[in-house]
Amino acid sequence: MSQGRPNKAIQKLGIQHPIIQGPFGGGNSTERLAAAVSNLGGLGSYGAHQLPPEELGRVAQRIRALTDRPFALNLWVSDHDVGGDALSPEAFDRAYQLFEPYYRELGVEKPAMPERFHHRFEDQVEALLEARPPVFSFVFGVPSAAILAECRRRGILTSGAATTLAEAEALDAAGVDLIVATGFEAGGHRPSFLARAEDSLMGTMALTPLVADRVKAPVIAAGGLADGRGIRAVLTLGAQAAQLGTAFLVCEESGTTDAHRELLFSDRAKQTTLTRAFTGRLARGLRNRWTEEMAARQTAFAPYPIQSWFLSKLKPAAVQAGRTDLVSLWAGQAAPNLRHRTVPTLMEALIKELSAA
Repeated sequence: MSQGRPNKAIQKLGIQHPIIQGPFGGGNSTERLAAAVSNLGGLGSYGAHQLPPEELGRVAQRIRALTDRPFALNLWVSDHDVGGDALSPEAFDRAYQLFEPYYRELGVEKPAMPERFHHRFEDQVEALLEARPPVFSFVFGVPSAAILAECRRRGILTSGAATTLAEAEALDAAGVDLIVATGFEAGGHRPSFLARAEDSLMGTMALTPLVADRVKAPVIAAGGLADGRGIRAVLTLGAQAAQLGTAFLVCEESGTTDAHRELLFSDRAKQTTLTRAFTGRLARGLRNRWTEEMAARQTAFAPYPIQSWFLSKLKPAAVQAGRTDLVSLWAGQAAPNLRHRTVPTLMEALIKELSAA
């Protein structure tokens, strides 16, 4: 499919194959992973939304030291939900009550309230512009016209995620270079921005042709894709490339834990769920104790990023103890079909399956 039949997405991105590695947050992205995908003719990505602005440039430098091919840095346009930008000390104490039993269980002290719960998108994107990655990919919204214009001036391609046709049309109207049509089968966060994520649950096979038929920008399909069959299917439906997340997350080059990888290769991968329990925003992962115990406590969730911040202070102790019951285990619905444990073997299989078609 990528041999002799170049399309606009491949041409714009300067890649060989219509394969995009989805960006991961929470330390799951690595420079090694992004570079490995790019070196093999796909587009590697690095999820940078949790990084302080001063670190973005260093990440870009480290990726460039490993590859001379195009890659993407990814940010979240919306850095907080309503009520998630600041708390009073009293509200902080109330929010902590949900987490207190688990902090005690793992022997973690109550954290001090920070000045901010997340880095400002405006500061991060300024640093990203300075770093000049070949591609700026983003979720949870549309950057301002000024930011998009500055990307064009600096030769940075832009790629935005849509979970509905309306979101895709908004991205297209803003002049975004590429649009990722992401179905609800995908692992990780549902990056909806025009309506509640729960009201924006379209599948990849329905969303892809709806978007491809109505926007000018090339479409990248994402969600529930794990092998060459899935890529061929979305190319047939009008996408010009496919973005795979969980298939790359399980590769040894990613930053996730070995315990997470083994669960993704086990029967547990058959049971995923959509939950706000980890971050305050809707996301798909494996069911575990946290998702089950929080199911009845949704009214106690703090808004993003406060919910995420409290759990991030618990995560190191949980990981050190080998506990997978209290950490996020992102996984897409196609996880039971995962077969490959390294980027080279995965990319070789995908390219072979595409070429055979």
